[in-house]
Amino acid sequence: QVQLVESGGDSVQAGGSLRLSCEVSGNDSSLYSLGWFRQAAGNQREWVATFRHDGGTVSRVSVKGRFTQSKDNAKNTLYLQMNSLKPEDTGMYYCAADRNTLNVALGRAAYWGQGTQVTVSS
Repeated sequence: QVQLVESGGDSVQAGGSLRLSCEVSGNDSSLYSLGWFRQAAGNQREWVATFRHDGGTVSRVSVKGRFTQSKDNAKNTLYLQMNSLKPEDTGMYYCAADRNTLNVALGRAAYWGQGTQVTVSS
């Protein structure tokens, strides 16, 4: 069992920055790949980025160069640094975890957090 708690969401103006946190707890949580997803009102949830259990990272094209992932293993916390935010980045951001990296990428992760809201105004 893995528990995920997101935080750091807020309302910012376009061009601003936010850092989201995903605190991970549970047995063998270090063996899990993690992912970020977002869902805007009225839209389907979309994948944002993956942080593999081996430390590798990948992100969607629209956030490359603006969003950066990092992980503090001592705190068991994954971070998503979001810079140059755009209104289209608005949405509820979720953290997800699964032992299978492909499941994370496909949005089929076994574990999900409750989400944190990001609102970017123009």
